[in-house]
Amino acid sequence: MSDPLATVLTARLGCRVPVLQTAMGWVATPALVIASSEAGAFGFLAGAVMTPAELQGAIQAVRAGTDRPFGVNFHMFQPGAAEIVEIILANRDRVRAVSFGRGPDAKMIGRFRDAGILCIPTVGAVKHARKMVAMGCDFVTVQGGEGGGHTGSVASTVLLPQVLDAVDVPVVAAGGFADGRGLAAALAFGAAGIAMGSRFLMTVESPVPAVTKDRYLRAGTDDILVSAKVDGMPQRMIRNEALARIERAGRVGRWVRAIEAGLAMKRATGASFVELYRSAKGMAGHGGLSLPQAMMAAAAPMLIQRAVVAGDAAGGIMATGLVAGRLVDLPSCEALVASIEAEARARIAALSNPVARQAA
Repeated sequence: MSDPLATVLTARLGCRVPVLQTAMGWVATPALVIASSEAGAFGFLAGAVMTPAELQGAIQAVRAGTDRPFGVNFHMFQPGAAEIVEIILANRDRVRAVSFGRGPDAKMIGRFRDAGILCIPTVGAVKHARKMVAMGCDFVTVQGGEGGGHTGSVASTVLLPQVLDAVDVPVVAAGGFADGRGLAAALAFGAAGIAMGSRFLMTVESPVPAVTKDRYLRAGTDDILVSAKVDGMPQRMIRNEALARIERAGRVGRWVRAIEAGLAMKRATGASFVELYRSAKGMAGHGGLSLPQAMMAAAAPMLIQRAVVAGDAAGGIMATGLVAGRLVDLPSCEALVASIEAEARARIAALSNPVARQAA
């Protein structure tokens, strides 16, 4: 009998369980990628918030910490993007995949594919899934509205089958997944696996400070909302003091916040004002944003960093999926992936056994 958890995702990525650990900015550090990959999942480094030198160091740290393949996330409008692409390609022997939202063009995707690196973009709409496939991507991760950070309005249970019907490449389900029941359900829909962010953020190996993890643990589903006030695009976050101030702020206040965050990003990355402006302008052209929205989007990661790196759970913003509202523990990655695998196998087995299904 074939293994129900052996999918095209595990075959092509080289992981044991069809679960992706997503590239959360400031959270998907080498320690988390090593832990998730060693546990049997497939981990992505958060290269989109790193300088080229930082990414080079992070890749070397993962290479030293595990012999498992792993992925890197980036976007083409970040400062140093061209150099980052070359770093990824130079590590093609271990970097099995790249993920992106604001991603490369067809020519760049072709370079990755020629190097044997799989392209797995994250999309939130059917039209974007079709576009990514037309450009040559190998998989698509489809994030339903339950997902954390920038998100759409269509629930995973509706969007996932829409995308499955629309494209002819394997699809990974994201948005609302945290356990083996979710993995079994996604596979039943026809997905090749699931991607999880908030669940991996809430693990022992996550670098998020304890005070911020505690806010995630205490948040119920009623404490998690979608706001467009941070950067002009819908974004799912935990309700806290910083978000309340942002919600109350007027236009001038949003610009002041964008400028302050931009200055913080300049200090953190070493990028020039010209590079930051070009990054924002590129995001505007690619994503259909106004330039002010794009400037705020380019600077927003610094507000996230304040919470998940500096530990200021009141003064920073905390992106999260809605699923965090039902999570009450901080397991190790090893324990988490083992429980997902065991529960998924049990649920799949129960579907073909009426007695087990009633007892479960």
